[in-house]
Amino acid sequence: MSFDLAKLISDNAGRGMQLHAQHINPRFATVLRTIGFDNNYVRASGAHLWDDRGNQYLDMLAGYAVCNFGRNHPIIRKALTDCLALDLPSMIQFQAPPLSGLLAQELKRRVGRGLDFVFFTNSGTEGVEAAIKFAKCATGRPALLYAPKAFHGLTSGAVSLNGCQSFRQGFAPYVPECRLIAFNNLSALETALAARDVAAFVIEPIQGKGVNIHSPGYLQAAAQLCHKYGALFIADEVQTGIGRTGSFLAIDQEGDVEPDMVVLSKALSGGYVPVGAVLVRGEVWKKVYSSLDRAVVHSNTFGQGAMAMAAGLASLAAYDETNAAQNARDMGALIKDGLEAMKPRFEMLKDIRQRGLMIGIEFGAPKSLLLKGAWSALHAMDENLFAQAVVIPLMEDHRILCQVAGHNQDVVKLIPPLVINQDDVRWFLSAFEDVMVKLHRVTVPLNLLARLGRNTIFS
Repeated sequence: MSFDLAKLISDNAGRGMQLHAQHINPRFATVLRTIGFDNNYVRASGAHLWDDRGNQYLDMLAGYAVCNFGRNHPIIRKALTDCLALDLPSMIQFQAPPLSGLLAQELKRRVGRGLDFVFFTNSGTEGVEAAIKFAKCATGRPALLYAPKAFHGLTSGAVSLNGCQSFRQGFAPYVPECRLIAFNNLSALETALAARDVAAFVIEPIQGKGVNIHSPGYLQAAAQLCHKYGALFIADEVQTGIGRTGSFLAIDQEGDVEPDMVVLSKALSGGYVPVGAVLVRGEVWKKVYSSLDRAVVHSNTFGQGAMAMAAGLASLAAYDETNAAQNARDMGALIKDGLEAMKPRFEMLKDIRQRGLMIGIEFGAPKSLLLKGAWSALHAMDENLFAQAVVIPLMEDHRILCQVAGHNQDVVKLIPPLVINQDDVRWFLSAFEDVMVKLHRVTVPLNLLARLGRNTIFS
């Protein structure tokens, strides 16, 4: 055969950054070099990565919560190779493929709540877009509600529901009648709903940007208020779903929450093939697909592709096989306990927000005079630098991959694969403690600037 993928990869080993800078996104390539994330990974398994020098890394990012069951999980890999070997007639379009029907049936079984139908997408963002359209069509209303710091995707409709200005800036005008309401505030929600022109309240059960958690009972009461005023309640479980928070859905831990739609993606892919799903209440679905001539009024080309559906089915099998939700609860609790034990020693360690293996580590201004100076110096240079002062040495000194949780929040987020074990937890806690010791020195601004400068000059 004329195309040899293995040879192509081998011939271009180590050229990823160069190719990216030349042909895809030079700004992002510069960011990676500056923060020391320009590694050339050549192998991945479970919760670990290896670079071309043989160094092993602990992945506490999981591809933005995509690889819940670890990278290259054997169940998912086998399902996809089997799918290719079967020579299935994928994407005929005028067809009702059995794999999508089986995946929809399995999702309904696990989610329940009277969500009768499933629309398949290629991403979480696309799922949010579908939910927006369904809500407007089903209610005949124009308005959508969203929360500060919310993140629902980056397409035009989804970005109109984002509560972070850094993702919105430059992309106005937004979808009309998208209204910001106070976070975790039932009174503000009821006031907004009382206008009776709201189609839906779109909400993450736990916010991905910052790992902000609502008060107990809020989500259940919010859904009830939506229904009282004729609006729909849409749970964006793209990041929180499929075991991340210690249950299949995050709303499973929130009492009797009755969503009209649940949006899933990320982990449903198994880390291989993009796939998303919107589970929809029957009465909503029937108002959208209301007649034979509207049978494909909302559709897509790739939404029910055989590889995507096989990946989804295999990912649910991997979820069961790894006991992912229980391990998320167990390992998440170990990490939280370890971090809480450090708080008395490190005055800039302010708060630990945790649900399963979705963890936000928030930092705050110190009380001691000398550390106040270091804190103020970093924030004067850039509001996001302090969190980077944690993330960069975790990578460079300890080979741990994690992320800043959002702009201007002083939060580092952990969303590792749900298959991490106690050794991985010890690796992270030991590394984090070392970083904290060094951060609680007055020289931290100079040290960080030295790292950034070195990475920029020698990259």
